[in-house]
Amino acid sequence: MSLVVFENVSLSFGTKTIVHDLSLRLASGDRVGLVGPNGSGKTSLLRMIVGEQAPDVGEIRKANGVRVGYLPQDLAVEGGKSLLDFVVQSVPGRAELDRTIAEAEARLARATEAGDDEATMEAAERLASLHDRQTHFEMCFSEHTAMRILAGLGFEVTDHGRDLSELSGGWKMRAVLAGLLYQRPDVLLLDEPTNHLDMPSVAWFGAFLKQYGGAFVLICHDREFLNEQIGRVVSFEPEGVRQYVGDYDSYERQRAEEEVILENQARNLQKKREKAEQFIERFRAKASKASVVQSRVKQLEKMETVETHDRHRTLRFTFPPAARAGNEVIRAEGLGKRYGDHRVLAGVDLSIARGEKIGIIGVNGAGKTTLLRVLAGELEASEGRVTLGHNVKLGYYAQHHADVLHRDKTIFEEVYGHSKDAGNTRVRTLLGAFLFSGDDADKPIKVLSGGERARVALAKMLIDPGNVMLMDEPTNHLDLDSSEALAEALGTYDGTLVFVSHNRSFVRRLATKIWDVADGTVRVYPGTLDEYMQSAQRRFAEPEPRPSAEPGDGGKRGRAEEKERKRREAEERQRRAKVIGPLQKRVAELEARIADLEREQRERNDLLEEPEVYSDDERRFRILAEMQTAQEKLEELTARWMGVQEELEEAEGGL
Repeated sequence: MSLVVFENVSLSFGTKTIVHDLSLRLASGDRVGLVGPNGSGKTSLLRMIVGEQAPDVGEIRKANGVRVGYLPQDLAVEGGKSLLDFVVQSVPGRAELDRTIAEAEARLARATEAGDDEATMEAAERLASLHDRQTHFEMCFSEHTAMRILAGLGFEVTDHGRDLSELSGGWKMRAVLAGLLYQRPDVLLLDEPTNHLDMPSVAWFGAFLKQYGGAFVLICHDREFLNEQIGRVVSFEPEGVRQYVGDYDSYERQRAEEEVILENQARNLQKKREKAEQFIERFRAKASKASVVQSRVKQLEKMETVETHDRHRTLRFTFPPAARAGNEVIRAEGLGKRYGDHRVLAGVDLSIARGEKIGIIGVNGAGKTTLLRVLAGELEASEGRVTLGHNVKLGYYAQHHADVLHRDKTIFEEVYGHSKDAGNTRVRTLLGAFLFSGDDADKPIKVLSGGERARVALAKMLIDPGNVMLMDEPTNHLDLDSSEALAEALGTYDGTLVFVSHNRSFVRRLATKIWDVADGTVRVYPGTLDEYMQSAQRRFAEPEPRPSAEPGDGGKRGRAEEKERKRREAEERQRRAKVIGPLQKRVAELEARIADLEREQRERNDLLEEPEVYSDDERRFRILAEMQTAQEKLEELTARWMGVQEELEEAEGGL
């Protein structure tokens, strides 16, 4: 069944054509990846689907009753509601139903007070029907479902009562995403949904989408996430919008195969053309060949042309050799950071060796950016110290740097002024590599998009990168091609790199060591992201204490001391397992029972939507009674789940 249909749609902004004569169908269950460089029109296409942008020509039709949910990159979320209320009340029609019930209750009270039996009976029947709808509604959209979605996206139980105005921009985006997932629209439009999610939340979100029954259109710069989720690619190419079956890797293979075929066709056609031209030139002057020559001329005029694929311009650059630093480029000792009474980091000891590429991961709010800012010297530590090694020159890129560029300067002036040694030619060459060639380099900062400002901030740092680079989410606001080009360039950098990223393909491609920031400490994994993930799975199966630094950072230990340390760790694991294990088991059991009940409720709900069932009063009332009983059980289990969950969190916090 087609949910959304584009028929011969065209859209332009000034002289820039976004789509031309586009025909596109989005069917039930479609999982579409929308790809193309920043500024090509991906967001405009989503806005046309949701109705925020009208096409210049053509028609966009939606099936009757189809519900569309849209997550844009830029959000404006007002306060005045708690987080949980915001999610639960986000379902279309809920507020209207509540108002209608309140009005019906008032009408019944007036009729009863007036002693009007006929009006009382009519109002009571109306109210009973509305209560049936309310019960039906609550079966479909239980509060427990909202809680599970919020937990999956990284919110704590204590966040449920917080006003939305207290949340940061990234957490507001998560709240809006939670509301969309809770609503279960027929079509989900997701514009870079992973930008503000940490790795655990990305993993949960990916699992949710795998089970999602509706259709979705996804814009994402994480290749792995895109490959896991989509079954079709709609791509903005230089020749127009194209469609390909398969994941992103399959799209690239098909695109490459097309290019080879077209190039071969163009080469063969050129050879035919050259032979025809040689024949015409050779025999043009001979009267005996006049008819044959004329025939070849006509053939030449009728020869088709083969247009080969133009390629998108994408970010391309290389690093010059970095000045050699000492063996240890940064050492952190007893590092701590507090904001008032809130402790972010405590007693962190770290050492960074020359040439390492370290990926920093952890849940949002754990302290990743704080750690990077302290190491960069942009933020003063509350305790401890950071020491730079011999001949170290730091380069630092942070997300907020794109927002503090000088708005009235041109791109060239902003980057040129950051390096005393870079000449005019070098700056313009670098800007060209960052897709600001020719007159584009003279645009003022204030007219740039968010993605363009991010590229300027990156170019500003990379004009003089130093031999130790610290980078905070460098791929945010870059399209997929630019993200991968940046990873490729950083792979050739012979200095030291420490970076924060939630982009799995980016971390997997670069990191030779992982820092996992959690609970105010840093656990060091001397290996790749895959090795870290395997280690994390083993830890989940058998909890263990979290050290704050690499083993051996405190100097060599004697065998007796090492043996004692292992004994203490084993005792600690046993103690944690004894306390936490039963609680984790109870939480898992309750979640399984709740999931079973919710599945049964959905099955009953589907039955009620069948006309032959709904018209059978006896069967309908029996199903509604079962739903009511199950709902009461769900509420009881949800209350128990919340209690055990809080008990588990308190136990984990106290160990």
